[in-house]
Amino acid sequence: MGLVKEIWSDPKAFTIVCFASIGGLLFGYDQGVVSGVLTMESFAAKFPRIYMDADFKGWCVSTFLLCAWFGSLINAPIVDKFGRRDSVIASCVVFVIGSSLQCAGTSVPVLFTGRGIAGVAVGQLTMVIPIYMSELAPPKIRGGLVIIQQLCITIGILVSYWISYGTNFIGGHRCAPNHPYQGETFNPYTDVPEGGCYGQSSASWRIPFGIQILPALILGIGISFCPRSPRWLVQVGREDEAHDVLTRLRKEGVEEELLEIKSEVLFEQEYTMTKFPGKSGISLELARYWDLVSVKSNLKRVFMGSSVMMYQQMQGCNAIIYYAPTIFSQLGLNSNTTSLLGTGLYGIVNTLATIPAIFLVDKFGRKPLLMCGAAGCFISLIIVAGIVGKYEGKLDEYVTAGRTAIAFIFIYDVNFSYSWAPIGWLLPSEIFSVGIRSKAISITTSATWMFNFIIGLVTPRMLNTLKFGTYIFFAAFSVLAFFYTLFFIPETKGVPLEEMDRIFGDITAASTKDHIAVETAEKLSINHVQMKSEDV
Repeated sequence: MGLVKEIWSDPKAFTIVCFASIGGLLFGYDQGVVSGVLTMESFAAKFPRIYMDADFKGWCVSTFLLCAWFGSLINAPIVDKFGRRDSVIASCVVFVIGSSLQCAGTSVPVLFTGRGIAGVAVGQLTMVIPIYMSELAPPKIRGGLVIIQQLCITIGILVSYWISYGTNFIGGHRCAPNHPYQGETFNPYTDVPEGGCYGQSSASWRIPFGIQILPALILGIGISFCPRSPRWLVQVGREDEAHDVLTRLRKEGVEEELLEIKSEVLFEQEYTMTKFPGKSGISLELARYWDLVSVKSNLKRVFMGSSVMMYQQMQGCNAIIYYAPTIFSQLGLNSNTTSLLGTGLYGIVNTLATIPAIFLVDKFGRKPLLMCGAAGCFISLIIVAGIVGKYEGKLDEYVTAGRTAIAFIFIYDVNFSYSWAPIGWLLPSEIFSVGIRSKAISITTSATWMFNFIIGLVTPRMLNTLKFGTYIFFAAFSVLAFFYTLFFIPETKGVPLEEMDRIFGDITAASTKDHIAVETAEKLSINHVQMKSEDV
């Protein structure tokens, strides 16, 4: 009930954060839609090479991911120059262009270009949205509010799964049972009529690609009516606007929060003038990037944020999301319709299991949820590996074993969804000081996209060659994630963004900011007294 009470005390911040989280929906939708599209007969007929070649299928998924890595990496200067809000608007424009090309899909180059452009936009959004949300959210419930983005990611995945399942039937009846589509002899050049399998329309995959344009337009237009980040406003010298934003968002504590923000910004400005005298423009930007890895406190945080993102991906979450129909087919759901149905149910579990994290993360903290999630993922993946290893290629005959493996895939999903899925995005958004936040998060976000890209690219081959070893591989990273959390990740529950230096042992920076805050408060008091005297 603490979260509900805090939301009630700051309803405007909650509403804005929820709206901004539509950016997560775009990420989740495009992430999930490709898994269903890749199994559709009409898509196979239009792009036979993608269907027939596992490596080419991997590149169809991974082009999006590689470009998302690039988009997240280049976005920091844009976010600092034009602000969090305006960079979201620009990213939405880019996303609409990429989605339109995917929907058109007249050739493989057009399809891949569309996925690449959409990937750049999603990479930018996943970098800036957590910053924007964390900078607007009250400290006591920051974790729960930022996790709403992950909930929207899962909703996007869920919606894409069920849309793919529904549009799979567009264009008439399905393939005949004896059609070679399901067999190894299937040749899209000769066995499937132009336009799809026995009348299946290309709309079955064009519609899922096109639908994602709508939420991008809603986010791009709607966020222009939302306030800018008060921390960014102070950073660029627009303190009056920052005060107005905080006054609209908070019912109390406005002056104290503004003072903390100003002290941190002043510290960063003084630090920049002292550390990089005479530098400006590109040379200053490059120097600040170098500062991320040359200063021990900064390097520690960048490494931690990137490690959390790495463990998030290497536990196999997106391997299942991207190739869920293929995985379910290997586990005994051998018809395309049934595997898509199983994928849709996976999306439901994925969404529902994320909801508890919103309420638990600010009550129990980040570390306990991460450790419990890693342990649950390890156990589930080992059981699936054991079943696949024992009944390899025969799970359609041993129905109970196949259903058990599928059940533990769902249990794995539950454990991952309340822990590493949301907290992997939350931690990096809150551990950096305002002066380095955008640049540092561009690096941590690019880390998740790079490992996401690797997983998306190699999973089809892993499933074909390693088979049960694929699940053991991911389980091993769950063990590593458990111990990394236990020994290296500090608890950030309830800590204001301006006080993260203390958590990471940077006492000098924390003390300096406190000193600046006292001086700033004294100046404000003096100015207030002078204004009263003049009025008299």
